[in-house]
Amino acid sequence: MQYPLISEYMAAIRDAHDNLEQLSHLVPVMDKYGEPYRSGGAFAVVFKMQDEQTGKCYALKCFTEEQEGRAEAYRQIAEELEFVDSSYVTSVKYLENELFVDSSCDDDEFPVLLMDWVEGDTMETYIAAHQGDSHAMSMLCYRFCKLAAWLRSQPFAHGDIKPDNIMVRPDGTLTLVDYDGMFVPAMKGKPSPTIGTKDFSHPLRTINDFDETIDDFALASIALSLKAISLDASLLEQYGAPDRLLFSATDYLNLSTSKAFAALQSLLADEEMQTLLSMFLLANAKKYLSMCSFRLFSVQKPKEEEVWSTEVTKEDLENAVEDEFGVKYSKDWKRLLRAPEELKGEYTIREGVKAIGYGAFLSCKYLKGVNIPNGVTSIGDWAFMGCSSLTCINIPDSVTSIEDCAFGFCI
Repeated sequence: MQYPLISEYMAAIRDAHDNLEQLSHLVPVMDKYGEPYRSGGAFAVVFKMQDEQTGKCYALKCFTEEQEGRAEAYRQIAEELEFVDSSYVTSVKYLENELFVDSSCDDDEFPVLLMDWVEGDTMETYIAAHQGDSHAMSMLCYRFCKLAAWLRSQPFAHGDIKPDNIMVRPDGTLTLVDYDGMFVPAMKGKPSPTIGTKDFSHPLRTINDFDETIDDFALASIALSLKAISLDASLLEQYGAPDRLLFSATDYLNLSTSKAFAALQSLLADEEMQTLLSMFLLANAKKYLSMCSFRLFSVQKPKEEEVWSTEVTKEDLENAVEDEFGVKYSKDWKRLLRAPEELKGEYTIREGVKAIGYGAFLSCKYLKGVNIPNGVTSIGDWAFMGCSSLTCINIPDSVTSIEDCAFGFCI
């Protein structure tokens, strides 16, 4: 079967009321250019639609390439997911001959897939925005491992687990999308429509591998990568690439020569890292984790981030401790309180500091450079005010708050 071009689909969706059959109550949500809001994939285009009466939004998937057995597969998937009560998946409904499209194709009515619209970012986008935030990455790893444990306990599998097929909702919860390669028990004995994405699939996976274990390798690989990145964000910069995390298909073929895999050895003091690494090695050797409990994906929920005050009181200064340069810190060395005005040259703040206090370097006019360690989250009011010789300062990604006039009257 030949399918329309994306531009032809867009023209049909603009007049959705006239061109949709059972779903004629839906209208397209428009983007800032006045066009139907859409996202594209390899074999489909997805439009954001809204029920004007209820206000609920849906994803309407329109196909651009043929997939043998698609209608029957989605009928079976819809039946399987109908009674699954979980935010990890969304209901689906396949409608044959639903959308009329004026195109150059022989047919003029085409199938669509209706799903709930999932607000948020793909995990790929979320990681790009938060990779330097160790707490955010730890929470993502925790939530992904919860998803992995849940999915491994189900009789079905997604079939193409990768960050681009996982949505991170605004509240941080995760939802799987794109079910084209899903396995459900009714499909047992059939070949798989996909072997997944190569950088997240076992290198020996074939279309004959099609059962509830086909996600095991991807789950183990992603969980291990997320844990490693949460412990050392620089790993993603060194070994990551667009559309994947730490490992590539080449790494999976020979872990003994993988630089990314070798870099993980320095993180093995972490017990959860040890467990996830062991699962990954087993999945790499066997292609599946049938002999492992899904509970091995359990990792501890990260503690809530502490809020470090930049206020500096008289009592703080009276109880302060000093380094060899006369710079005063709180007794736990977590807050930098005050530097002497005569401090000169380049100064490196101690590792472990979380906050630079109000007026900490006020009027340090001989100070030329400051090295701020990763982990500092707050820079207080007037922190560097009047540092007239300051020409070099690094602000790490961990800093989430820079208060008023922090760098007032600096060059």
